[in-house]
Amino acid sequence: MKHSGTQAAFRLRNAVYLLIILMAVNLPAASQSFQAVQPEEAGFSTERLARLTSVLNDYAEQQRMSGGVAMVLRDGNAVYFESFGNRDVETADPMPKDAIFRIASQTKAIVSVAVMMLQEEGKLLIGDPIGKYLPEYSKTSVAVSDGDGGYTIEDARRPVTIRDLLTHTAGIGYGYGIAADLWKDAGIQGWYFADRDEPIRETVRRIAALPQVAHPGERFVYGYSTDILGALVEVIGGMPLDEFLTSRIFEPLGMNDTHFYLPDAKTGRLAVVYSATDGPGIARAADPGGSVGQGHYVNGPRKSFSGGAGLLSTANDYARFLQMMLNGGTLDGQRILSPKTVELMTANHLADIPFRDGVGMGLGFDVVEHVGARGTPGSVGDYGWGGAYHSTYWVSPADRLVVVFFTQLIPATGSDIHGKLRVLIYQAVEQ
Repeated sequence: MKHSGTQAAFRLRNAVYLLIILMAVNLPAASQSFQAVQPEEAGFSTERLARLTSVLNDYAEQQRMSGGVAMVLRDGNAVYFESFGNRDVETADPMPKDAIFRIASQTKAIVSVAVMMLQEEGKLLIGDPIGKYLPEYSKTSVAVSDGDGGYTIEDARRPVTIRDLLTHTAGIGYGYGIAADLWKDAGIQGWYFADRDEPIRETVRRIAALPQVAHPGERFVYGYSTDILGALVEVIGGMPLDEFLTSRIFEPLGMNDTHFYLPDAKTGRLAVVYSATDGPGIARAADPGGSVGQGHYVNGPRKSFSGGAGLLSTANDYARFLQMMLNGGTLDGQRILSPKTVELMTANHLADIPFRDGVGMGLGFDVVEHVGARGTPGSVGDYGWGGAYHSTYWVSPADRLVVVFFTQLIPATGSDIHGKLRVLIYQAVEQ
């Protein structure tokens, strides 16, 4: 009997071990982080990367920013992954590598991918007029200067297309310009939506009734285009934007810390927002009543899912999204897009529309076309963007790089950290 009991215990222990193994095998690979490698294994210099660490630490110590997280991937491995400074300066809480940041306009790339997923499913074409799916955009208007400080309103010369929205050539701004009075009266100005007590679909309906800044397809105008695309995803996808992004992008890619509004258990990881000042140092940004304050992502109405600027994320999560793009639409066995769709998204679509020197605009990303004309290190074909809180990122297919830099500084008046970040990363590349 004793021997039989031992065998039973042995079998039970083996069954438990087997269950653990099976659970581990069935866990999505995307839930794992990136493998860290020695810089020299990836063609970087450890000694030269130390210059980047030194500069980032100096900026935090001098209170030119509170702190942040920087990640550099090459060939899908982490060559550099460091945090610096403080999550909260007043409490001297160090910045953790898994700190959660407001990524603002870095939301746009993710929503643009969602739109392209719907095209791949045959549910839309990006050349379609947006009014085919959102009827209020079937006919739009434009405010035109009358030459005497006023304006007249005329019908748009053609319908706004989905591609116009993806490339920011729809003529739709952030509620300013010559007809700013109408936008102000409608309560729609600026990019911040976390404090809004209405669904994004309703806001987008009201935007359609207001005059645009320019005629569709004629100018690059940065504004609510991707918020309108977020409403499009809700209508065609048949669910709220947060549910679509979570089920179709975040969960497959293991982006477990990317949200529109923060779960209570994660509030202690949210980086505090600071502002540049006229003198030395930084100041804590406005609290919950302010338009970019600390509280709405935690304590707000949680009704508006802004496709243009609403997400929170970590450096690791966002790097997973970008690595998927660099891999041609797949990561850890999860295919999000086809390689040809990624190619289309990262080509310049602006044609003759003026933009930035050496840079064009793709579908959700800017795209480098001429390194010398741009005047900063990198390669032709690099693509990226940034966010209002002074975060930035880029992907370099030629150099096999993904770079993510997160901080929380708004406004970032006078900051040169983005330029130095780029230089200090590329000066460390040896092959």
